[in-house]
Amino acid sequence: MKKVIKKPHISEKSTRLTEEDNSYTFVVDKDANKIEIARAVEDKYDVNVEKVTVVKIPAKKRRLGRIEGVKKGYKKAIVKIEEGQSIEILSS
Repeated sequence: MKKVIKKPHISEKSTRLTEEDNSYTFVVDKDANKIEIARAVEDKYDVNVEKVTVVKIPAKKRRLGRIEGVKKGYKKAIVKIEEGQSIEILSS
């Protein structure tokens, strides 16, 4: 079985979404779909998921002097949970 949720994605925008909209952001497996993501969040954190939005972040070119490289792309999911429930991100 593949690991659907890789790690929480913590940024200024994700923190604002948590406070305003009760939504949490996770970096997920690139092959995971919305249904698998919702099930994984419900099982791991014992909450009820209302909505899942998926965003694919593309790979980006990076340079260090003459050396060129690529910053890998990833997939993140913004998960909205029911009002009154919360997830303790930093403890897990």
